[in-house]
Amino acid sequence: MRTPAPHRPALARTAPLLSALAATALLLTACGTERAGAGNTGADAAEPPSATQVDDPGKDGVRITRLTLPSPSPSPTRSYSVSADSLDLATDSGVVADYEVTNEGTQTLTYSVVFTFMSGDGGAVTNQTATVRDVGPGKTVRGTVRAGQLPPAAPRVTRAKVLEVTKVPASEAPAEPGMCPASGIRVSADQGDAAMGLRVVGLRLDNCGTRDYTVEGYPLLKLLDNDLKSVEGIEILDGSTGITTGAGPDNQPRPVTLGPGESATAGLVWRNTTTSGTPVNVPYVQVRAKAGADPVTVTPNLDLGTTGKLGVRPWEKAER
Repeated sequence: MRTPAPHRPALARTAPLLSALAATALLLTACGTERAGAGNTGADAAEPPSATQVDDPGKDGVRITRLTLPSPSPSPTRSYSVSADSLDLATDSGVVADYEVTNEGTQTLTYSVVFTFMSGDGGAVTNQTATVRDVGPGKTVRGTVRAGQLPPAAPRVTRAKVLEVTKVPASEAPAEPGMCPASGIRVSADQGDAAMGLRVVGLRLDNCGTRDYTVEGYPLLKLLDNDLKSVEGIEILDGSTGITTGAGPDNQPRPVTLGPGESATAGLVWRNTTTSGTPVNVPYVQVRAKAGADPVTVTPNLDLGTTGKLGVRPWEKAER
């Protein structure tokens, strides 16, 4: 009599198959998986980026030497899992400009450079700013700047140029974000506001040190031209009422004591009215928080027209 074969449970027979299916599903649902790899060929294959030497005369000692552009061919296909928390498919454009900064002056300078990345028709696609610190006289410093993330509908970048250059003495440059000067105070200027020919730029004083710091009255200013030479013939007014009454009332100057971590604000107010005469532009303003304080040179680009006046508002404690 034949002995029957032992009965195997169905689960035992299907376990290997289930394990294989689970592994396959895990691979297929992985977030951000690239399907293009080393063996990918044909139209979807990614080509290496191209680097082009740039014959750029530059501006104020800054010029672009090379521009690296991604291949115009289709990018490798990506698959993404979509969640309720995030749907951000933006990636770096891969556009990189190499540049060099040459200081042809006689003192160590810190540069702020605005680069513009352009499409084939010359339109600006994006601007990026780079700060190059402590460039000594006669020295050349090289660096790179990336165009960064671009919207999906942005035109293809094909070229770049130096749009704007500002340079200040390295010892008077505003501190880097998050850094505190040895003085324990940090002075900066905002981007300003303009309406109907009226200009307002805010000054900010941060006590980033460990001791109280007291100011009283108005910041002390010196107006400088493109060569960092003093600009004469401009009347600096205490308060803004001599410029406009539309910027709000001026408070009377009074002592302001800032504890560590506290801030004060002041303001520059002017009009760009032009009548008879030659308009005056002041790219740089040297600021001292008070007499004896270290100078900091900011770049508000005062387009004073032919008014010959600049109003200064007093220091006031900023709200926290």
